Amino acid sequence: MQKVRGIRGEVVKFGIVGLSGVVVNFAVFWVCNISMGIAPLRSNIAATVIAIATNYLGYRYWLYRDRDAASRKREITLFLVFSGFGMLIETGVLGFSQYVLGLDSNFEKMGAKVVGLAIATVFRFVSYRTWVFKALPETVEPVQPAATAVDGQELAAQAELMLAAEQIRYAKAE
Repeated sequence: MQKVRGIRGEVVKFGIVGLSGVVVNFAVFWVCNISMGIAPLRSNIAATVIAIATNYLGYRYWLYRDRDAASRKREITLFLVFSGFGMLIETGVLGFSQYVLGLDSNFEKMGAKVVGLAIATVFRFVSYRTWVFKALPETVEPVQPAATAVDGQELAAQAELMLAAEQIRYAKAE
């Protein structure tokens, strides 16, 4: 039950950061496409890239601040890769809507963005939590050998306990 509460809180925070990214995404798209007349797919790419940058800051420094940050280069690389796939999903839905279905009004483009963004959001949540912002492994108290252990059987038993504790810690890290 504790795990369900934890993921519920994570989903809420993910949604808050994501919502700020959606606002940025739609605002930039609107300005680029509607106000400036830039093509919809190019506008979508520009809007999504800017939203990705703002979302990274929210995810790294608020939502996943307690996660392993030892390898920032790896984290940023994976974040950009999965965000790029999300952008392809969004842009693909928008392109399909406009060029295949012929839905070209401002309202229809915004609707296609909503659908594409919803699909990409599910993909991003799963990929970010699974591969990008990995949880720190829980620490296990190391087993201390007893100072009075002289017998070989006792030393072997203590060694087995230490090995088992390390295996548990390793399994939790995966």
